[in-house]
Amino acid sequence: MRSLRLLAVSLLLVPLAAACGDGDEGGGRTVKFGYTADFAGAAALAAADRLGLWKKAGLKPKPKVFTNGPLQIQALGAGSLDFGYIGPGATWLPASGKAKIIAVNMLGEADRIIAAPKSGIKDIAGLRGKKVAVPEGTSGDMLLQLALKKAGMGPKDVERVPMDPSTVVTAFSSGKVDAAAIWYPLIDTIKKRTPDLVELSKNADFFPAMSFPSSFVARNEIAKDDPETTRKVVKVLQQANDWVHGHTAEAEQTAAKFLKVPPAQFKGSSAVTKTFTSAELVRYSGDGTVNGWFKGLSDIFVAMGKLPSSPDPATYYTAGLYTNAAAGK
Repeated sequence: MRSLRLLAVSLLLVPLAAACGDGDEGGGRTVKFGYTADFAGAAALAAADRLGLWKKAGLKPKPKVFTNGPLQIQALGAGSLDFGYIGPGATWLPASGKAKIIAVNMLGEADRIIAAPKSGIKDIAGLRGKKVAVPEGTSGDMLLQLALKKAGMGPKDVERVPMDPSTVVTAFSSGKVDAAAIWYPLIDTIKKRTPDLVELSKNADFFPAMSFPSSFVARNEIAKDDPETTRKVVKVLQQANDWVHGHTAEAEQTAAKFLKVPPAQFKGSSAVTKTFTSAELVRYSGDGTVNGWFKGLSDIFVAMGKLPSSPDPATYYTAGLYTNAAAGK
């Protein structure tokens, strides 16, 4: 989920053209689509590729893998992508007008705040004055903000040590930091070296009041000037989403095949995400639930200094488009 969610270092070596769907099959309009090389970022595209959904929609996908969401938002702005995927940590970018969110993907449940066993930290209050490794601007960073606030603390009450996700694994395992705000599957890697680590907080502690949705985004211009193509893309994503929701174990294998990595690398990935049927997402888009998810994220981004104010999600989430696509309109 995720996102800025990265896999372990080995996965970063996946070639940029790793996806099975290279755009050679099918016909129709070419759509340049970004994604990340993890389960949340690739599952829907892998399912669409496997089920032949692009061809049925009269579209020709041209996928490209990225290491994070912000890079995809930059590519959308430059016109080198039409659509992309972002984790919750990058949602501040469409909220600031850089893109449109056209569909919710999954809710991330992989983030954790963990403490080293030798640190003696047993709860969030124990983080006061301690070194906490955190990849800035990610969903892990957001969880840390929430957990500290719940404990009556703030960012200044801990010694934040910004570092990239792979470095967190090394720093935590070697005892250079007391705690970390990080996520699975990187925590699986950490546990191999520090099996008795302490989990202090997780996303689920704040659900449903606070959720961490990953999303699919569109370039502002294509969402405005080519609504028919955008609607077709949303419909493909909805069909792929429903298949993933109903076949989670198989979806893990399909995503691994799509990315050309060993199936074992994604086994259990669906356990740290929460999926919904497209019918549920239509209902949640209509009753304000989805907007509540995005509003909650925006409020955190204001506290983090990413946004000057928390905008109305209706300005960047195309709920009507999602609902109409599901209805075949």
